[in-house]
Amino acid sequence: MTTRRQNSAGDRPVGSPGPRSAGSEPVAAVAHRDERPKSHPQRLPGNGVPRASIRPDGRRTRRSVRGRGPTGGVCVSPVELDGESLTPEGVAAVARGDAAVAVTDAARERVRTARERVAAVVESGEAVYGLNTGFGELVDERIPPGDVERLQTNLVRSHASGSGRELTREETRALLVTRVNALLTGHSGVRERVVDALVAMLNEGVHPVVRSRGSLGASGDLAPLAHAALVLIGEGEAHHDGRSPAGERDPTAPADPRTEGGTGDPTPPADPGTEGDRDRGERLPGDEALARAGGESVDLVPKEGLALINGTQLTLGLAALAAVDAGRILRAADVTGALTTEVTMGTTASCEPAIQRVRPHDGQGESAANVRLAAAGSEIVESHRNCDRVQDAYSIRCLPQVHGAVRDAVAHLREAVAVELNSATDNPLVFGADEVIDPVRSSGTDDVAVLSGGNFHGAPLAHRLDYLVGALADLASIAERRVDRICNPNVQEDHLPPFLAAESGLESGYMIPQYTAAALVNEVRSQGRTATDSTPVSGNQEDHVSMSATGAFACCRAVDRARRAVAVELLTACEALEYVDDDLDPGAGTGAAYRTLREVVDPLDGDRPLHRAIDAAAALVADGTLDRRVGEAVDGDLR
Repeated sequence: MTTRRQNSAGDRPVGSPGPRSAGSEPVAAVAHRDERPKSHPQRLPGNGVPRASIRPDGRRTRRSVRGRGPTGGVCVSPVELDGESLTPEGVAAVARGDAAVAVTDAARERVRTARERVAAVVESGEAVYGLNTGFGELVDERIPPGDVERLQTNLVRSHASGSGRELTREETRALLVTRVNALLTGHSGVRERVVDALVAMLNEGVHPVVRSRGSLGASGDLAPLAHAALVLIGEGEAHHDGRSPAGERDPTAPADPRTEGGTGDPTPPADPGTEGDRDRGERLPGDEALARAGGESVDLVPKEGLALINGTQLTLGLAALAAVDAGRILRAADVTGALTTEVTMGTTASCEPAIQRVRPHDGQGESAANVRLAAAGSEIVESHRNCDRVQDAYSIRCLPQVHGAVRDAVAHLREAVAVELNSATDNPLVFGADEVIDPVRSSGTDDVAVLSGGNFHGAPLAHRLDYLVGALADLASIAERRVDRICNPNVQEDHLPPFLAAESGLESGYMIPQYTAAALVNEVRSQGRTATDSTPVSGNQEDHVSMSATGAFACCRAVDRARRAVAVELLTACEALEYVDDDLDPGAGTGAAYRTLREVVDPLDGDRPLHRAIDAAAALVADGTLDRRVGEAVDGDLR
């Protein structure tokens, strides 16, 4: 697949330096607006295309580029769960790549020890919350010994009272894998059998039908987790897809239903605010789904019902996926911003390391480094080094500062997610008496301490999710402003036609994708209202909650919209590159980004609907293809 960008350079790939004679000067670029002569003999009126590349009918000449979408994938290795080392990427591999999970021997030993401690407390007959008392406002109600097992089952049934859409397949798998890992910390007191049953659900493709609304983020994500636990006890409903784990695809890339059994068009992930999801298999009663997978239901014993539903795992699973996705969006935005800098005849001087050293924010330095890496070797940037322009617009010049601030917001969330993934978020928690400073203040026995606390409260995630939503709005906004710099005839460079339309007026080119970017920015901003909030519940016993799940859903929507805004910039910048002198190559990284996009999206050859192009560009960002291709071209990973 080739385009006009390759015609004058033979087989030389875009982004690789062309041959020059010794001592030759860089080829002059298209002059800036303030340098260009008043007459433009090389341009046809109103279309901004060099005359040499115009066909007799007025269209530009280029070979058709027909892409099938990014191909390939990686074999997903099993994810080892030990309660200590799960990462956001590990969650994504299980949730999206269908990676199998395996539990370490050390983690199993912790689970067995905690269960023995719970059994000792139950045998002692002491009243302990979560074992033989009521819940919430009913905490002082003592449950007779003959009813303690029914108490756990009733707890799961009564709390499975959510509403709204079902969780998607990947959201459900993220919830399950994070729940398993929390149990493996060894402070919840469930039996090993419960852990194995949850692992089997993941590995055999049994995905509970979980209603998405109903969590207050304290005591954790009760209602969604209860819906998941229903299937474990042979009730509720589940999808059984019968697929083996470890499929051949990128393990951390979001899935989309339209790629399976549909058109095959590369598309971004399903909107986390809709019912969209890829094929999830047959929907069955919980016990039947377990049987199809070769499993059977579990009869809960004291502490297990509460341990299954008390925790932050819906919020956490979504936050882990958002952190992975946001990192990819940022790397794509850095590369795309570098390409915009080239096609607008800007300079990468604002990414000079000296500038970053005297304001050493981590994110700022990383984004500046990515731009330098992507644009390295750019003949376009070099060609106008001595032009009369003093400074670029803020949307280009301040890229490191703005993108860097968003990076810092992502890092802030990742820090909390990394801790939360390997934490015990149940209540109460079970310890050896020797682990507790003041055993007198705990329930239990001489050897076992059962402590009531608030590790289920979602505040550590909720505030950071809110923060990231606002930061993503800024990222989407600056991407949209750079789209405008390319398309807007009042500010664009003279070598670019209005809205990148070859026949301006007759055609609209990329006019409406900029509208779409503006709408996406507005939508991200609309998610920016702080979700962290509190409404007292349970007779005012639970008088402060976090609403962290609401923030997690809002953050996932913001991630999706920001990704699409960056995709519009990628499309627009690549189209603008078609109008830059063919003798001037872009940087190694930006050239790779251009070639990658051209595998799935043709240059314009007259007006056409561009919604599929936006979807395809967003998919390149979402599934890591753009990351990978640019990294290969620059012989190193983007930061």
